[in-house]
Amino acid sequence: METFLIKALQLMMSLSLLVIVHEGGHFLFARLFKVRVETFCVFFHPWFKLFKYKPKNSETEYVLGWLPLGGYCKISGMIDESMDTEQMKQPPQPWEFRSKPAWQRLMIMIGGVLFNFVLALIIYAAILFTWGETYVETSQLPYGMEFNEAAHEVGFKDGDILISADGKAFGKYGAEVVSSVADARQVTVLRGGKETSVYIPEDFMQMLMADGHAFAQLRVSSRLNVVVEDSPAQKAGLAVGDSVVSINDNFVDSWNEAFSALEKVKAEKASNIKVQAYRGDELMDFTIQTDSLYKLGLLGTYPEYQTKEYSLLASIPAGAQLGVNTLKNYANSMKHVFSKEGVKQLGGFGAIGSFFPAQWDWLSFWNMTALLSIILAFMNILPIPALDGGHVFFLLYEIITRRKPSDKFLERAQVVGMLILFTLLIWANLNDVLRFLL
Repeated sequence: METFLIKALQLMMSLSLLVIVHEGGHFLFARLFKVRVETFCVFFHPWFKLFKYKPKNSETEYVLGWLPLGGYCKISGMIDESMDTEQMKQPPQPWEFRSKPAWQRLMIMIGGVLFNFVLALIIYAAILFTWGETYVETSQLPYGMEFNEAAHEVGFKDGDILISADGKAFGKYGAEVVSSVADARQVTVLRGGKETSVYIPEDFMQMLMADGHAFAQLRVSSRLNVVVEDSPAQKAGLAVGDSVVSINDNFVDSWNEAFSALEKVKAEKASNIKVQAYRGDELMDFTIQTDSLYKLGLLGTYPEYQTKEYSLLASIPAGAQLGVNTLKNYANSMKHVFSKEGVKQLGGFGAIGSFFPAQWDWLSFWNMTALLSIILAFMNILPIPALDGGHVFFLLYEIITRRKPSDKFLERAQVVGMLILFTLLIWANLNDVLRFLL
């Protein structure tokens, strides 16, 4: 329960910030061009509002809803999710959205997306300045990778070190590695000290999504790097530097395999664990008496990461570059979303919340918030009616053709767009429920 509350709190804080910044972008550009904003709302409020306040002599009412599905600015003279068609039947007023030049209306509509993207760049710059950049080069991972079944099918083997994709060397290890592999036709790996080619089928990303597990994870050495003092492992005689080779007679070649074997033992609720490990050249036997929580007190050896520190001035361009690269990688992954397997992977608020850490960690929180800000910006600029991108599309049409779509057409497009969005929202959150139940 505590884990759920910590993740839920982080999700709510992140979404609140992103909605305020997004709607603030619309609000500020609207006020810049002297367009009246009737309501500034964070979260939706079917049936009741948690809070509302209208300052004296202000045209805007500020509202806090209870349903964290987004927010909105009610801008005068605009066809939006409020579907205020009665207002549109009245003669246009100078302070209304529809009375302004197309370029000003365009700036108002892209304000939310622009502010979300800028927020992400600021967060990334702040992260680099505060914590620096911790990384490891993909080709320098000493123990290689552990791959999922789909990767095994096309020829990857546990322990392979990824070198290049279609001749282009992999950079720092991160999410873009998967995109590089999926888009390549040939991946070069280092296997047993020799370079080997793995040929990638065109539907490899579909195979990965159908697999349901991460393409690969860092391979961790079974050589013990941590043995906690007074832990069951230390009491059994294990020490830092020992290399585990078997657990309850199951051979293990990495800490990943050792961890899986320990999870199996934990599920069987065994009272003790037999471990074989090399100490130097000597193979030794140990028996670990487990505690009630199965906290054994030992850990394998992870690859060594490097940390690069940034000055304030250096963090700004580096943060901007990180934001742009994140946007490119996310945009590249979107081409797989509406495939048969991609639709199954759509997730709602449960999936988003699960990415936050179980224990409060500001670095993880800000990294996730920056990523969500980029996702929100990208999704909102898609040319779907009811999204900012839909309004932008119609405004660009108006600017290019000098013909404004009729209010009736815009009303119908808004309804269609809202139906599409609600369908996707229901589908994504239904996937969350099914994943939880299954």
